[in-house]
Amino acid sequence: MPVSADDALEVALIVNGTPVRVAGDPTRPLLAVLREELGLVGSRFGCGLEQCGACMVLIDGTPEFSCSREIGNLAGRTVTTIEGLGGGRGLHLLQQALLDEQAGQCGYCLSGIMVSGAALLARTTRPSRQDILAALDRHLCRCGVHNRVVRAVQRAGAAMESAAAEETGA
Repeated sequence: MPVSADDALEVALIVNGTPVRVAGDPTRPLLAVLREELGLVGSRFGCGLEQCGACMVLIDGTPEFSCSREIGNLAGRTVTTIEGLGGGRGLHLLQQALLDEQAGQCGYCLSGIMVSGAALLARTTRPSRQDILAALDRHLCRCGVHNRVVRAVQRAGAAMESAAAEETGA
C-alpha cells in the first residue's frame, strides 16, 4: 500500500561523511534509499533476508544488513557504504589488499565483505584467522575466494600497523 503524505517522514542522517535528508516511507529499506535515491550502488541486493551479506554497510561503525534496516529508524545515525570506506582518501587498505590478493571473482559479495572486514580491522589490526572467519561468517560467496579474502584482511592489517608506526616514528 502506498504511503500517504501524512505517513511520509523526513530522516536526517550522515552517509559517507555527508549529511543527507531522505523523505518518504519510513519503512523503506536503507538499501533501496542508498541505491535508488543516493546513487550508491556498491551495496547490493542479494537475498533481502539477511542471509548473504551483499548489502552490508556500517551503521555507526557496526556492520549491518541494509536490506532490512528501515530508513525511519536511522535518524541521526552515520552510515558508511563501500563507496565511503576510504574516507575520501582513495582506497581503504583492505580494498587495496583485496586487489593485491586477487580476491575478487564475480565481485557480487565483495562490497559487503570489505565493509565487515574493515570494521574488524578498526577494532584490531592483528586479527587471528578465527577472528576473520567469525567477522565474515554472515557473508555468502560462491566463488571460493575465502582463503584469498582472509589473506587480504591479514595483509591490510599489517599495512595499517606499518602506516601507524610511520606516523608515530616507531
